[in-house]
Amino acid sequence: MDAELDKIFDSFDKNIIFKDKSLLQSNYKPETIPHREKEINQIASILAPVLRGEKTSNLFLYGNTGTGKTLSIFKVQEALEKRMRKALDSGFELKIQYINCKLKQVADTEYRILAEIIRQLGGEVPSTGLPTRAVYSKFIEMVDDKKQLLVLILDEVDQLVKKISNNFLYNLTRLNSELSKSQISLVGISNDLTFLENIDPRVKSSLSEEEIIFSPYNALQIQDILLKRVEGAFKEKVLEPGVVAKCGAYAARESGDARRALDLLRVAGELAERGNSKKVTVEHIDEAKSKIERDKILDVITNHPKQFQVVLNSIIFLSEEKKKIPFFTGEVYNTYHKHCTSYKIEPLTQRRVGDIIQEFDMLGIINVRVVSKGRGGRMREIKLVISNDILKKAKEIINSSINYA
Repeated sequence: MDAELDKIFDSFDKNIIFKDKSLLQSNYKPETIPHREKEINQIASILAPVLRGEKTSNLFLYGNTGTGKTLSIFKVQEALEKRMRKALDSGFELKIQYINCKLKQVADTEYRILAEIIRQLGGEVPSTGLPTRAVYSKFIEMVDDKKQLLVLILDEVDQLVKKISNNFLYNLTRLNSELSKSQISLVGISNDLTFLENIDPRVKSSLSEEEIIFSPYNALQIQDILLKRVEGAFKEKVLEPGVVAKCGAYAARESGDARRALDLLRVAGELAERGNSKKVTVEHIDEAKSKIERDKILDVITNHPKQFQVVLNSIIFLSEEKKKIPFFTGEVYNTYHKHCTSYKIEPLTQRRVGDIIQEFDMLGIINVRVVSKGRGGRMREIKLVISNDILKKAKEIINSSINYA
């Protein structure tokens, strides 16, 4: 056994594929962001007044996953902070704080997200135990301690609203009336273009927001992004012709997600390395695509609680019954409720099931489309989109977990 392990480790000592794999990872911040110059300039124009100590309009950035929203705001943040450092005496401080609202231990309650912002500002509050109003008071005290402008970047802001309620955004905007020395501006980032349409009109009015839409990248743009990374990421002449083009085509066809294209290329390189191949081929791209889809979806299904699995099983049931014809959230909930009754599982509320459905959409398990029914309001139309081979394995996992017949 030891000899076999040594043989595997020896093969990785002779790295012939990667030069610097970090260039293909999601946390890498490139010097330039191709094909987002217009959006970056728009963000800069909207936020530029902070350099004079003026509160700006609240800004919301919308677009699919992997379309450069977060990278673009980071680029402008970096430029603003650099400019402020050069100022000899501006008479105020500029603080720009970033919060990922999808992180459970950071943004799953109003208390925790306020505590995280306070920590980023240099203060401290206990992780639990204080009344929420006391945490707000501490936050106001820290922000208004000196003349400063605070810009809060709330990534995945729609997740925050789902977990906490849209009152949190309203409270943040109303805090400006309690501040004497400082002001707060918000930058929200969301993959859900209809996010603000579904919140309380009172909250929407208080935001007074501006919006920038990030369109999906096309295949040529994704290829261009990849080409700017591969030179530093891979050793010379490792990629076979057509590899980058195939990555770009896959990502553009599915979602215009540059992050997905980078993941495809990285995983293809890892598969080539594990197979002791001297080249990354188009076949490695196909294999990487299958692996990413399978691993992501099956891991999610395996590791999530039974309620998650029962909701997904209800969607699969309806999809097979209706032979892939789209169906609506209400039908999913009715089917889910019947399954809960049959198998003596306490059902969740319809709102919580709706949140789980939205999560499936984010994961690429289903497609959700909001359709107007006129006077009947708006409904979410659902279609299962996972491939048959993954579907078969998913059903096995679900049946094993919740003992469906």
